[in-house]
Amino acid sequence: MATVIQSYRYALDPTAGQEVALRSHGGAQRFAFNWGVAVVTANLAQREAERSYGLSGDRLTPAVSWSAFALRKRWNQTKDHIAPWWPENSKEAYSSGLANLATALDNWKTSKTGARRGPTVRFPRLKGKRQAMSCRFTTGSLGLVDRDRRHVRLPRIGVVRTHESTRTLARHVERGTARIRSATVTFQGGRWFCSFSVEIDRQDPAPTRPASVVGVDLGITSLAVLSTGEVIANPRHLDVALRELRRLQRQAARRTGPDRRTRQRPSQRWRRTRARIAKLHTAVANARRDGLHKLSTRLVRTHGTIVIENLNIAGMLRNRRLARHIAGVGMGELRRRIDYKTGWAGSTLHVADRWYPSSKTCSGCGAVKAKLRLSERTFRCDECPLALDRDLNAARNLAALVDESTGGRSSPSCGATQNEPAGNPRQPRTTRAAGTATGRPGPHGSGQRRHRKVTTA
Repeated sequence: MATVIQSYRYALDPTAGQEVALRSHGGAQRFAFNWGVAVVTANLAQREAERSYGLSGDRLTPAVSWSAFALRKRWNQTKDHIAPWWPENSKEAYSSGLANLATALDNWKTSKTGARRGPTVRFPRLKGKRQAMSCRFTTGSLGLVDRDRRHVRLPRIGVVRTHESTRTLARHVERGTARIRSATVTFQGGRWFCSFSVEIDRQDPAPTRPASVVGVDLGITSLAVLSTGEVIANPRHLDVALRELRRLQRQAARRTGPDRRTRQRPSQRWRRTRARIAKLHTAVANARRDGLHKLSTRLVRTHGTIVIENLNIAGMLRNRRLARHIAGVGMGELRRRIDYKTGWAGSTLHVADRWYPSSKTCSGCGAVKAKLRLSERTFRCDECPLALDRDLNAARNLAALVDESTGGRSSPSCGATQNEPAGNPRQPRTTRAAGTATGRPGPHGSGQRRHRKVTTA
């Protein structure tokens, strides 16, 4: 049994009054965030101007501390003057906005000084009214309602009905195996969602084949090819919806949209079309996450050891001809899900070195070909008569990196596991998936719960 941090996400069915309150809280968080950005920006600009006049040290204007505590203290001192309407919303709306700003400023500072890996993080920008429809609650009256397992309680908003039952989380709370830490409401794809961050004791079933080693080769033609010979087809959710998406985008282009230069307001017909486009994108994302959840769960509950490649997905996306197809597969998201689910099921994840030639190496004799074009879908060895699908050959090579007889120990080419340091110092960042983990709309709607990356106790 492991104690992990997991997220349970539910779609909400708020009343008209509750939706107004939710939008007000989202706007309050945006207002506090923008206020903090303006304060910090003005202070930095003032200090930079004073330095240009030759001032330094104590002669400069004191720097504004951008810790969450300091920003909240400054906000409480000025909120009656800049936002006299602040009592209409929960104090958590303003605190969460300032906490998000403190995190963003810290990321910008560490990235600027070189202490943060990955791409350069830019300075926080002001958020628009349609970009910050979210609010996080950490204190107050929040949680589940035992009335019918179909309601949640949020501070200042009240009891809101959920689109699906909350009995799974409610039973954990009743048994004392789960504790709700916070609740975050977001607006996405035309719907409101409530995500509970829960500290829960998980006891997942052990793999059915604990001694089995499987290599997983990800691709575009097929979503994944396993070393066992199984081929998981690529559902191509975006390609299926692309025709309807293009039709809606052409329809939106013919209608009156917003224009910042002339301050033209968009028409209601344009807004409705944009809402349909957002809904279509959400359906595609939900279907993709559903498939990745099912595949990753099946792998970790079947095989004791899983071997995948450390792909440079950011570099692969620079190929303009294949970028849309690569992004539609969700390779990085599949690796992230396998990563934390192996900890739940007790299996092991091995990540092969990025430069390991899995496709060019013969799985029969070990000979490495000098060149293998992407158009060559069949691998033919120059040293032995082996000829088979290139993806299956790569999957077998990945599985061969881990010796079953040695209890799952990896070879030098298998550089990183979930308990070992990264084999490459510039690992691609793992990001939390936005949206729900459901497939195409089913009888219970699309508000399924989603799992976050775990933290073992």
